[in-house]
Amino acid sequence: MADLSAQRIEAKLRELKLTLPPAAAPVANYVPCVVAGNLLIVSGQLPFGETGAIDPHHKGKLGGEVNPPEGREAARLCALNVLAQARTALGSLDRVVRVVRLGGFINCRPHFTDLAPVMNGASDLMVDVFGEAGRHARSTIGVAELPLGAVVEVEAMFEVTP
Repeated sequence: MADLSAQRIEAKLRELKLTLPPAAAPVANYVPCVVAGNLLIVSGQLPFGETGAIDPHHKGKLGGEVNPPEGREAARLCALNVLAQARTALGSLDRVVRVVRLGGFINCRPHFTDLAPVMNGASDLMVDVFGEAGRHARSTIGVAELPLGAVVEVEAMFEVTP
């Protein structure tokens, strides 16, 4: 990563025409991020938009009132919120060495099995932003409910520089 210029990730976000939303405040008794050694762990993020609210298209259940493209967009928005939390915690996304892991929770009806393509909304964003360093391990789990009725929640782990 040292061969890339300073502010490379911020420049990449501009190139991709991506704007990070404000980092959301916790809604319960937890912290948004924890730095442990060279790891940054980001708590699960919901698909909050620039207004700090969840768009109605990003509430509900996959296989019900939410279609897979809307779910994929919600996962992408969750990933933007993950990056907003990471930037707030680190001061700069240029401290990210690599994306280590994403965890995705998909609010879905029983027997909905197209979880992986929905979660690709988050995974693809990480690769778009960080290139090969954005490729990561991942878990994707279908769940019965999520906070605030969100359709997707994404958590992350990054390797970071001191």
